[in-house]
Amino acid sequence: MMIHPRTVPADEDPSVPEGRPEDLVRAARAAGVRDERLLRVMRRTPRSAFVPASHRASAYVDIPIPISHGQVTTQPSLVAMMVAALGLTGSERVLEIGTGHGFQTALLARLAAYVVSVERWPDMAAQAQAHLTAQGVENVEIVVGDGTLGMPARAPYDAVVVCAAFPEVPPPLVRQLRIGGRLVQPIGPGGQEEVELYERGTHGLVRRGSIVAARFVRLYGDYGYPATAPFGDAG
Repeated sequence: MMIHPRTVPADEDPSVPEGRPEDLVRAARAAGVRDERLLRVMRRTPRSAFVPASHRASAYVDIPIPISHGQVTTQPSLVAMMVAALGLTGSERVLEIGTGHGFQTALLARLAAYVVSVERWPDMAAQAQAHLTAQGVENVEIVVGDGTLGMPARAPYDAVVVCAAFPEVPPPLVRQLRIGGRLVQPIGPGGQEEVELYERGTHGLVRRGSIVAARFVRLYGDYGYPATAPFGDAG
């Protein structure tokens, strides 16, 4: 007798996403994002390819999703707000601090010329690289290390986006940003922040405004909070 495997309905299978990228585009619009180029990129970048299989069903819900090391992904509408504030046109070199699983990295790469992304955890960096490669995203360099130090070897950058919170912008990131370049960072202690937009002037950063109130994990490193484990240590 042949036994046929039971077909698991999509609403019971956590590896099958509910919804589609257009749902995240609508969420971004509702949050005030009007950058049509960014919204087009969101439509063709499947978030389901950048989240753990166990949470893939929620990929197109506008919520954070748990990932490794006690962290969560950034809410997609918030990602869109932060990326939109950079005002990317396609020719920029971008520095991203906090790669995560690579969804925001993919958006940046499809909006700019080149992205350098610094991630603290080697296993997370490897996962992000695999996700990006599977999606055909090639103009990204992922570096494992202390994000507060940036990546001076690839500077200057036209834009910097920091995906963790600290009460001030790390000085190395300011130095690596070209004059006229934009920087977005959650400013606060970690857990209750204002995501701020800055522009580098001839005498340093100039605050251009607040994007939104949000909650982020803390920024660790030489110019952030003291790290409890060495950078590059997967444990």
